[in-house]
Amino acid sequence: MPGNHERALDALSRRGRLRALETAHGLDFTSNDYLGLAQSRELGDAVEAAIARGVPVGAGGSRLLRGNHPEHEMLEREAAAFFGGETALYFGGGFIANTALLSTLPLRGDLVVYDELIHASAHEGMRLSKADTKAVRHNDAQSVDDAVSAWRTSGGVGQPWIVVESLYSMDGDRAPIAELAEIANRHDAMLIVDEAHATGVLGPDGRGLAADLEGRENVITVHTCGKALGAMGALVIGPRTMRDFLINRGRAFIYATAPSPLMAAAVRTAIEICRDAPQRRERLLRLVAFAERELTAKTRFAPSGSQIQPLIVGSDGAAVSLAATMKTRGYDIRAIRPPTVPEGTSRLRLTITLNVDEAQITRLIDDLAAAEAENAA
Repeated sequence: MPGNHERALDALSRRGRLRALETAHGLDFTSNDYLGLAQSRELGDAVEAAIARGVPVGAGGSRLLRGNHPEHEMLEREAAAFFGGETALYFGGGFIANTALLSTLPLRGDLVVYDELIHASAHEGMRLSKADTKAVRHNDAQSVDDAVSAWRTSGGVGQPWIVVESLYSMDGDRAPIAELAEIANRHDAMLIVDEAHATGVLGPDGRGLAADLEGRENVITVHTCGKALGAMGALVIGPRTMRDFLINRGRAFIYATAPSPLMAAAVRTAIEICRDAPQRRERLLRLVAFAERELTAKTRFAPSGSQIQPLIVGSDGAAVSLAATMKTRGYDIRAIRPPTVPEGTSRLRLTITLNVDEAQITRLIDDLAAAEAENAA
């Protein structure tokens, strides 16, 4: 009977946490389409060209059955070369890639040490894993070191795994990648870096914040294709043994219909754009710097240093109210509430993309400051 579900939804509504689907509206200050590729002519042309040469819309089955298309394999070869890893494996999305990684690779007797703000997809993978898990303080390398050391002292004999995002999706801040790599080396640990929000934007050629670690035998990275790359899917870059293990033991890979070969073709083009058109990335970084100057001058919000700017207002109701006000003024900027973010840190998640310009950013921040003043009155 639906009664319990209705009561649960009513409780969410009373707390200001009921979610609902909305179509896109107004100026884009909420998407992850950082380079403006999702609706670009370049990716559209790539898909049209793929259709013209006979690439199918659907794969028709899992990669281990008939769904393994040459476009998938070309993408994986090109992605491994671009990012600098030994191999690549293409998944249907970042959530499924992280779930597959963490439910499959850490084994019974291993320890997964993860940042307390890691993405929900990592939590899902760990929930399905047989390994032990330990949360550590956000962006605190010493906490990671201490957790692995304590586990070893208590008798842990398996493989340690360290799991972080390079650029955090709700705070826009960076992980201490170099320190974590040193800790991983010292403890013979594997380091998994989710580059979802750095791919295409940060690092040489947009290869991410862990670009100089790619190719190491103890490093695995995840590069999602539905954010700055403008398409769909995710690429896991890492040692061949780990790729082969995922293909043989990763239920989320084995039993899933393969991603659309057309999306693989689109991602190949997006990677070419990252490599050959640095002006997109340079323009985005100029817009980010401009937006941060405007935020600092006109609002109380502290800039994050990235294209993701968390405007923390505190309560759920305040975040929802401010987002609604901004919507009436022509902006698409959404409220983010617990459990996605910690209690008491509800916020508007402002993203800077190439879908807007300086004049629109100025107008947004002027209207944001005015709306805050009105709500406080």
